[in-house]
Amino acid sequence: MIIDKVLGNLHELPETDLAAYAGLHREKVVLPSAQLVKRIQRATTDHGKEIGIRLPAGSGDLRDGDILHVEDSNMIVVSVLPTDVLVIAPRSIHEMGVAAHSLGNRHLQAQFFDTSSEYEAEVMVCAYDHTVEDYLKHTGVPYSRQERVMPVPFRHAEHSH
Repeated sequence: MIIDKVLGNLHELPETDLAAYAGLHREKVVLPSAQLVKRIQRATTDHGKEIGIRLPAGSGDLRDGDILHVEDSNMIVVSVLPTDVLVIAPRSIHEMGVAAHSLGNRHLQAQFFDTSSEYEAEVMVCAYDHTVEDYLKHTGVPYSRQERVMPVPFRHAEHSH
């Protein structure tokens, strides 16, 4: 089976549409975050069904909850593995600026969240890196290491001088 489009996302469907999927068996394609950026790939569901994913150029990245296929009483949904991350919670705008500048110099991607997010705080999140953890310990910037399903995958930061 070749998947060539995403039919929707379970986390974003209105309640009325979500009810239509309620009785369906959910087969999962479990992917690490790094594979969400690939438009063309092979995958195997948690029930052993092999599928090909071939999304058109310009398609967005896959996300947790994406519906890939619906047929009869079965649906195939993307399930993203948690990513090892550092959740950085600076105490001031100055501390945030210094930490963000230092991480930016390392070309490390970061995502930012506010108090209305699942973190319930203003935080910067980046993929775990032991040198970043050492930097945060050395400078005393508050952080925690967590396993999180990220809403957007981290991409390699392109760069030139």
